[in-house]
Amino acid sequence: MKSSAGQIRAAVDKPDPAIRLYLFHGPDEAGAAELAARLARALGPDAERVDLDMKALREQPGRLADEAASLSLFGGARYIRLSGIEESAAEAIGLLLAAERTGSPVIAIGPGLKASGKLVKQAIATPAALAFACYVPEGIDAARLATTVAREHGLRLTGDVPQRLASATGGDRAILAREIEKLALYLDAAPERPRDADGDALDAIGADLGDTELFHAIDAVLDGRVAEVGAELAGLGDGVAVPLMRQLSRRLMTLAELRSDMDRGASVDEVLEKHRIFFREKAATGRALRRWNAAQIARAIQRVRETERALMHSGTAGEVLADAECAAIARAAARARG
Repeated sequence: MKSSAGQIRAAVDKPDPAIRLYLFHGPDEAGAAELAARLARALGPDAERVDLDMKALREQPGRLADEAASLSLFGGARYIRLSGIEESAAEAIGLLLAAERTGSPVIAIGPGLKASGKLVKQAIATPAALAFACYVPEGIDAARLATTVAREHGLRLTGDVPQRLASATGGDRAILAREIEKLALYLDAAPERPRDADGDALDAIGADLGDTELFHAIDAVLDGRVAEVGAELAGLGDGVAVPLMRQLSRRLMTLAELRSDMDRGASVDEVLEKHRIFFREKAATGRALRRWNAAQIARAIQRVRETERALMHSGTAGEVLADAECAAIARAAARARG
């Protein structure tokens, strides 16, 4: 079945035993991970997690259904998680949905899956599965998401707080949830004791991550100013690795789109005007377009996405990964300068 944003949040907070598969697809991998974490929490703190990769699904497509039907070693709740799922998992998913019985839900995250693909259609077509398309919320949608998440924690956001939270977290649902949890803790809020959250409360927990500072750091990276990158990153402080990677990915995606127009014969000035690039970013974007070709941009996007995915796992080097990737891209940009 296809789920809306409201339906999927209710579904992961109160799992239905009849649902065998939760499929989160689309480019917002952080949002999918946040929904998966909510579902895991709803299953209980002692729920056993089993991870399967694409290699296992391709080589043993029947293993997924077997794992879903298996009991936990200690008799408690159990779930299977699939990260980076691809279309080639269709056979394994089909066997899962057709199995005579299962007991453990399967959480599948597929940022590269298309809504028109076989796997998503397969999930939508059966009542034993829920499919939800995860897209990075922007503008008014991001502010609405902040309001919705805050309400679940007993917070009523007032004034421009929804917009500030959305901007500060870069549309990243996982970071947004953590900032709202901090805000709820500061105000001693809960669903049974709601509190108003104003700008002063937001200032008190320091939720603004500094869009301007992020812009300057990303500008230095894409401009190949290797000597300045370290100082720019150090000025951002702690806890910004994921929003930094997310914003860098967005800038690179924009460059890719503009570069494709240039490769079809348009000039730099023409593509900047056509796509209405914000005046503050025009000069930096123009320099990047003159320096980076399409293949280099594609490779940089891949590396940034891989780094962002790594940051979402516990036990990683955290900020160090983001800093190292920024330095590597800056060095590549410096070489591309010719």
